[in-house]
Amino acid sequence: MPIVEVPSRTSLIKAASNSKTSRPEPTPAGRLAAHLSLFRLDHSVKQIFVIPGIVVAVSITQEGFHLALLTRAVLGFLAVVLVSSSNYVLNELLDAPFDRQHPTKSSRPAACGDVSTPIGYAQWLVSGIIGFALALAVSKALLWSVLSLWVMGCLYNIPPIRTKDIPYLDVLSESINNPIRLCVGWYIVTSTVIPPISLLLAYWLLGAYFMALKRFSEYRQIGRQPAVRYRRSFLFYTEQALLISVLFYTAAAMLFLGAFIMRYRMEMVFAFPFIALLMAMYFNLAFVEDSPVQNPEKLYREPRLMVLLTLCCIVLAITSFIRIPELERIFPKSGVHHARLHQPPVSDRETDKKL
Repeated sequence: MPIVEVPSRTSLIKAASNSKTSRPEPTPAGRLAAHLSLFRLDHSVKQIFVIPGIVVAVSITQEGFHLALLTRAVLGFLAVVLVSSSNYVLNELLDAPFDRQHPTKSSRPAACGDVSTPIGYAQWLVSGIIGFALALAVSKALLWSVLSLWVMGCLYNIPPIRTKDIPYLDVLSESINNPIRLCVGWYIVTSTVIPPISLLLAYWLLGAYFMALKRFSEYRQIGRQPAVRYRRSFLFYTEQALLISVLFYTAAAMLFLGAFIMRYRMEMVFAFPFIALLMAMYFNLAFVEDSPVQNPEKLYREPRLMVLLTLCCIVLAITSFIRIPELERIFPKSGVHHARLHQPPVSDRETDKKL
């Protein structure tokens, strides 16, 4: 592998700024559209990760579906959309010099100079504050969840921490938004108990699997040198290293998902073949030219993936609310299995009773 000089952040910003092409001043309508696009409302599809939190919480707590829950769900979804949009605004403002080095992201409004930076920062703060207020109207636990989402966005984007420039931490700090979204769904339903830790870890590592494949696909498409200019963390990555990390995240995610299923919902074991096939299909997409893996909000354009995802969600939803007692005899929990092994024979118990 050729030796690549590590560029400083200052030199990267200067080089990226010098690459900015001259463009005509946008019209007022064009500038307004550019500022609205900073919210990336088309990315709101990612808030689908809130729904499993609602379903699992209803299933475990036996909370019924009612009008009050629907109201909390609407407020919760609006809160997480606004806070996520606040993070997207910050991301685009701070990444503008680097996005100019990317073959497709160079057309973003901030990278093209079509937005006012002070107004952009006002968007970042106002949308976040409104999101916090809506979350607080539901519960303090939900407020802490969306606040955590916002803080992680700050850590991910703002120097000197800027975790997106640190290898592996960039993947983990971005994918932790998945369990935070699950908590949002959970706390829409109840604030009296916390979500299962095994499920949160599985959700986190599954998100890391998706994010690592995104990094892998970006690395393959734009090449090492342009990738390093675009994002510093790519300096420490190779295709092999990224694929090894994908394997680790997959194995760890399935370990914790299995722990959750065995502890809380044995019936979800029937969803495993669908989950495995879905992950295999997604893995294959990472090798496609201009892969949709780089832009998950556009995955709806993959019909086979969407059909499999729908089937997977249906099976998970059904198995969240049905009970199959025979499964507990086939896969007894460790405590029950231990008790059965040490249980005296029937004849001995009857003899003890007589005595």
